[in-house]
Amino acid sequence: MARKSAKTAQEILMEDFQTLVSDTEKLLDDTAILAGDQADELRSKIHDSLLQARETLKLTEDSLRERGKAAVTATEDYVQANPWQSVGIAAGVGFLIGLLATRR
Repeated sequence: MARKSAKTAQEILMEDFQTLVSDTEKLLDDTAILAGDQADELRSKIHDSLLQARETLKLTEDSLRERGKAAVTATEDYVQANPWQSVGIAAGVGFLIGLLATRR
């Protein structure tokens, strides 16, 4: 369950960023009717920034996926190797959350 929600949150973030980049590209295309050297220079800078943002987004996405997979694998291995410790840790965390929830 945690794996699905983490993946979903990550996918939502990536989709939102991709939407932002797409909207900015559309805005850039819509401003193509503006004339002048300054407008051309501004469009060029925005276009370069968008290309760099896309590259960064791709690298970040790949890095997050790899780190997420490694974390899930490490957690699953630990739980399988130490099931009783995992149950104890989960019970302790649940107890602490319960204490914090009753304080309000």
